[in-house]
Amino acid sequence: MIKSILQHSVSIILTVIFMFTGVGESRAQIRPLGTQYYENQYISNPAFAGMDQGMNINMSYRNQWRAIPGSPVTMAVSGDYRVVDKVGVGFNVYNDKAGLIGRTRVMGTYAYHLPLNIDNRELHFGISLGVMKQRLDEQNIIANPDDVLPARFNQRKGYVDGDFGMAYTTERLTLQGALPNLKKFFNKDNQNTVDGSTYLLAMSYKIGTTLDVVSIEPKISFRGAKDIDNIWDIGTNLKMENNLISILGMYHSDKSSTFGVGLNYENFFIQGFYTSQLAGERQRTGGDFEINLKINLLKDQRR
Repeated sequence: MIKSILQHSVSIILTVIFMFTGVGESRAQIRPLGTQYYENQYISNPAFAGMDQGMNINMSYRNQWRAIPGSPVTMAVSGDYRVVDKVGVGFNVYNDKAGLIGRTRVMGTYAYHLPLNIDNRELHFGISLGVMKQRLDEQNIIANPDDVLPARFNQRKGYVDGDFGMAYTTERLTLQGALPNLKKFFNKDNQNTVDGSTYLLAMSYKIGTTLDVVSIEPKISFRGAKDIDNIWDIGTNLKMENNLISILGMYHSDKSSTFGVGLNYENFFIQGFYTSQLAGERQRTGGDFEINLKINLLKDQRR
């Protein structure tokens, strides 16, 4: 009798943990990787696949809420390339873990770039399709070995998901919109506990060129979110001559800020980011740290 009550109690506790872990991770995942603001916009909008010259490979690592055990850790690898004059392709592998729950998302992308033949103006369209799978870390659960909840959670199959994006670009202006997690957008994802993003709108404008001593690109974006307040971001990216050094600063409406510094050497660009936490949680959680390596290969001189 006592054993039965204890097993039932553990099951209830695990269910509560799953619920709160999902809420915490949703808040974590609404915060994007810092590299997506400028250097790797492809990971937030598939229309950017193959937009730049050459093949771009990006590798990112981020650790959030470092002061809390089991804090979210994110790793991402992406690549994109314009295979022919108007067609770009890409891939994106994203893995994160927060507490007991881990998520892996693998996507492939097709993008079409339509020149408007007026002052280098272009329209860009992109769609990504792939699979997302969530998994519970059973080895780190302290519970009765006969409990079936963890096994049932991991038995859930991965599901097909997708992203859609559009962009309008000139030599200086970029307007874009994206719908990440299309299954969630169409309300067909009732079991996914993470990633509250529903849409993205952004605008940026370049002042100066790579030949100038200093060039800047102010940007404002608006990110829709599920179950929590929508978030807007405003800031700029400053680059020194020939993009040798870049400095990024973004302020978010949730009262946090992101700062980044990057160094460019030939085909390699390494960038580090620090994001402060919400005003009321900074001392308790610590900040977010992120590092990204970008490698540019196969530069295409046709463009």
